[in-house]
Amino acid sequence: MAEQDSISARISENCPPETQQVLTAAWAHDVEKVKKLLDAPGKASCQDPKTGETPLHAAIRACGPPSEDDTPEDLEAAKNTVYELLLWGGIWNDVDNHNETPGCLASRLGRPALYNLCVEAGVRAEMLFGLLDGYEELSSGGEEDEDEDGVMEDDDSAPELVSADPEENGQAAAAETEPTFQPPTTDSHGDVKSETYLRSKLTYDDGKLVDDDGNGVMMAWETDIMRQSVDALLPNKPSGKRVLNIGLGMGIIDSMFAETKPSRHHIIEAHPEVLEHLSAPDSKFGSSWEESGPEPGAFKVYEGKWQEICHQLLEEGQVYDAIYFDTFGEDYGQLRMFFTEFIPGLLDREGIFGFFNGLGADRKICYDVYTKVAEMHLADAGLDVDFKEIDVDMKELAEAGKGEWEGVKRRYWTLDKYRLPTCTFLG
Repeated sequence: MAEQDSISARISENCPPETQQVLTAAWAHDVEKVKKLLDAPGKASCQDPKTGETPLHAAIRACGPPSEDDTPEDLEAAKNTVYELLLWGGIWNDVDNHNETPGCLASRLGRPALYNLCVEAGVRAEMLFGLLDGYEELSSGGEEDEDEDGVMEDDDSAPELVSADPEENGQAAAAETEPTFQPPTTDSHGDVKSETYLRSKLTYDDGKLVDDDGNGVMMAWETDIMRQSVDALLPNKPSGKRVLNIGLGMGIIDSMFAETKPSRHHIIEAHPEVLEHLSAPDSKFGSSWEESGPEPGAFKVYEGKWQEICHQLLEEGQVYDAIYFDTFGEDYGQLRMFFTEFIPGLLDREGIFGFFNGLGADRKICYDVYTKVAEMHLADAGLDVDFKEIDVDMKELAEAGKGEWEGVKRRYWTLDKYRLPTCTFLG
């Protein structure tokens, strides 16, 4: 086991005795002792003030990478300990001072059985938030600023949007004051809220669209994903289809839709500067494009929030063969509201719905959790979803502030696989 993952490195000398007892019992996979020690709320999610080690981290870290010395009994003891901690309120997405959740740690150590327990806990937590009508953001990682303030409470309530970088949060191991191991942000593109985004100034520059705070709204590296999304939404690219896209951005996917010669092509865009950009002489979706439609209103950019425009479209009786959804600064609850409340009325019974699947995409475990949660909620809405896994070229995406991320505040994507969703009505 690497020195950084040793018990002496993870349970510090200044760790409070009660916390040290729980961490040590979890590390030893002593389930009976763990049960006796978890006699008060919050103990299952206690943390070493220096290292951020939680009992879940300790139980997983103690396994180390797979080796010839492993026995089925050892793995079973570890699974039972992790399960017991989760049962008593251990927080599946708490981060330590290395910015690792218990699931991240299990993945790094090559322990899929323990990783899956963390994923299942995340799914249960998010489904519970849904039942309570509390669609809060899951933590998912990334390099961010330290302006926002929020912590994960012991009752597993959802976090605010905060920094996850140990150095930015003052979480270096040598810190004299007790650090707060705060969970990171989760929305699919950045840590900015919708209303703030709509008031921001945008810059189109060098293959990217960024707001005045440096958040990447849309970037050229997404082009291959968009191309494959169009292929999935319009198999064989037939002409004459009815298309709706929510979120124009840089116009990447709409340019591809336009190439298929749709009979109806509607776009919804809310940001004033994106709309102003449409009046530029070189705009592909300005007034001349609208006038080129096969009939009045066939090609149109609707100006405003999709939550309002979609009601208008329903009232007009508009129905589409292909619908794509890619907004900025909105959480998962808004996506779910769209496919629950609007897709049934806007999508043709033989139509296909897709969305940019960046849910929790700056941390593998959150991406896995959101995949399962979205699949369940889509089924509840009467939709079947197929996730096609495609490769993401990470050569220019691997390091914050460099390559594609130069001039962008934070990486909203860190994974080498993208799960492309294709949604159709059940039955």
